[in-house]
Amino acid sequence: MNYSDPGDIAQKLAALREEHRDLDRAIAAMAEDPAVDQLGLRRMKKRKLKLRDWISLLESRLIPDIDA
Repeated sequence: MNYSDPGDIAQKLAALREEHRDLDRAIAAMAEDPAVDQLGLRRMKKRKLKLRDWISLLESRLIPDIDA
Protein backbone atom coordinates (compact mmCIF):
# COMPACT_ATOMS: atom_id res chain seq x y z
CA MET A 1 0.00 0.00 0.00
CA ASN A 2 1.29 3.40 -1.01
CA TYR A 3 0.41 5.91 1.71
CA SER A 4 1.27 8.85 -0.51
CA ASP A 5 -1.44 7.97 -3.05
CA PRO A 6 -4.80 9.54 -2.06
CA GLY A 7 -6.70 6.59 -3.54
CA ASP A 8 -4.82 4.09 -1.40
CA ILE A 9 -5.27 6.25 1.67
CA ALA A 10 -9.02 6.57 1.08
CA GLN A 11 -9.32 2.81 0.66
CA LYS A 12 -7.42 2.14 3.89
CA LEU A 13 -9.47 4.78 5.71
CA ALA A 14 -12.70 3.06 4.70
CA ALA A 15 -11.44 -0.28 6.03
CA LEU A 16 -10.23 1.27 9.30
CA ARG A 17 -13.50 3.13 9.84
CA GLU A 18 -15.45 -0.07 9.30
CA GLU A 19 -13.28 -1.94 11.81
CA HIS A 20 -13.70 0.97 14.26
CA ARG A 21 -17.51 0.79 13.93
CA ASP A 22 -17.47 -2.99 14.40
CA LEU A 23 -15.36 -2.66 17.53
CA ASP A 24 -17.69 0.04 18.85
CA ARG A 25 -20.67 -2.29 18.46
CA ALA A 26 -18.82 -5.22 20.03
CA ILE A 27 -17.70 -3.10 22.98
CA ALA A 28 -21.24 -1.86 23.56
CA ALA A 29 -22.58 -5.42 23.49
CA MET A 30 -19.87 -6.67 25.86
CA ALA A 31 -20.40 -3.80 28.29
CA GLU A 32 -24.04 -4.83 28.79
CA ASP A 33 -23.01 -8.27 30.07
CA PRO A 34 -22.34 -8.23 33.85
CA ALA A 35 -19.98 -11.22 33.53
CA VAL A 36 -17.87 -9.60 30.84
CA ASP A 37 -14.18 -10.38 30.47
CA GLN A 38 -12.70 -7.07 31.64
CA LEU A 39 -9.28 -7.78 30.14
CA GLY A 40 -10.79 -8.55 26.75
CA LEU A 41 -12.94 -5.44 26.92
CA ARG A 42 -9.93 -3.30 27.80
CA ARG A 43 -7.97 -4.75 24.87
CA MET A 44 -10.81 -3.98 22.49
CA LYS A 45 -10.97 -0.40 23.75
CA LYS A 46 -7.21 0.02 23.27
CA ARG A 47 -7.49 -1.36 19.74
CA LYS A 48 -10.31 1.09 19.04
CA LEU A 49 -8.15 4.00 20.25
CA LYS A 50 -5.26 2.86 18.05
CA LEU A 51 -7.61 2.70 15.08
CA ARG A 52 -8.82 6.23 15.82
CA ASP A 53 -5.22 7.48 15.91
CA TRP A 54 -4.38 5.70 12.66
CA ILE A 55 -7.51 7.14 11.02
CA SER A 56 -6.53 10.65 12.16
CA LEU A 57 -3.02 10.20 10.79
CA LEU A 58 -4.28 9.06 7.39
CA GLU A 59 -6.88 11.83 7.25
CA SER A 60 -4.13 14.38 7.86
CA ARG A 61 -2.20 12.94 4.92
CA LEU A 62 -5.16 13.64 2.65
CA ILE A 63 -5.05 17.35 3.54
CA PRO A 64 -2.46 19.11 1.37
CA ASP A 65 0.23 21.17 3.07
CA ILE A 66 -0.38 24.87 2.70
CA ASP A 67 2.58 27.21 2.65
CA ALA A 68 2.21 29.88 5.29
